[in-house]
Amino acid sequence: MLLVLYLICAYFVGNLLFGFIVGKMQSGGDIRAEGSKNPGARNAGRLYGKKAFILTFLGDAMKGAAVIIIGRLLGFSTAVQLFGLLFVCIGHIKPVLFQMKGGKGISTLIGGLLAVNFWFVPIIIISFFLFYLLYKGFTVPGLLSLLVCAVALFFIEKEVLPGIIALLVVTIVICAHKLNWRQFLLIKN
Repeated sequence: MLLVLYLICAYFVGNLLFGFIVGKMQSGGDIRAEGSKNPGARNAGRLYGKKAFILTFLGDAMKGAAVIIIGRLLGFSTAVQLFGLLFVCIGHIKPVLFQMKGGKGISTLIGGLLAVNFWFVPIIIISFFLFYLLYKGFTVPGLLSLLVCAVALFFIEKEVLPGIIALLVVTIVICAHKLNWRQFLLIKN
């Protein structure tokens, strides 16, 4: 019963869209109707400036971290904590409180992964810069660096299940980005 409550709460924590909150504070409007219409940090930064970007990123990242930390305090295994991260990311991407129109989940995923293991900081930074040399953008290298973290979890945890769940969470976040897959795979037109 505690596990079910944990996962339901994780989903509803994901429904807290910090870009929406920051947008309301900055302009009184709905960030989901402005710019890229995404309530994420990037759109908040474009519309309202660096401070809005930072507040949105940190707020959304803290959601992922909080779910992992609470799962740890409840004595759940890393696999269960990662299920919590899955639910908070789904809650962010498809929030029932916002008619299923949420963000893309990258900040929430980053916060959760860093709470799982702080060694993901150098992994994210190094892999991001390596992928940046190939792609010259931010989105694809960022997503690929998170994929590297999921793969690294197989070696860090020395268990298969946490790695599989991490791959699932990263895959859902990648799919939320609706990427041009030809560009993602470096296929020229």
